[in-house]
Amino acid sequence: MTSQTDNAAADSQRDYSKTLFLPQTEFPMRAGLPTREPEWLARWDKLDVFGKLREQSKGREKFILHDGPPYANGNLHIGHALNK
Repeated sequence: MTSQTDNAAADSQRDYSKTLFLPQTEFPMRAGLPTREPEWLARWDKLDVFGKLREQSKGREKFILHDGPPYANGNLHIGHALNK
């Protein structure tokens, strides 16, 4: 192995969690999103919300939103695609 390969292997093994300065708070997560979101999605499917919205918009002129990069002076990367 080369030293570059050794460095890359060492970096992939390194634990960076101690380098993050995340806020410590007493506020609990009360929204219960992990349990409530699937309930909302199931209800919307049952009510056919998307289908009703599509039916209401039938015949309307097509609307296209051209969403540009998040920063005008930065390069695009895979993170931008994953956030859409």
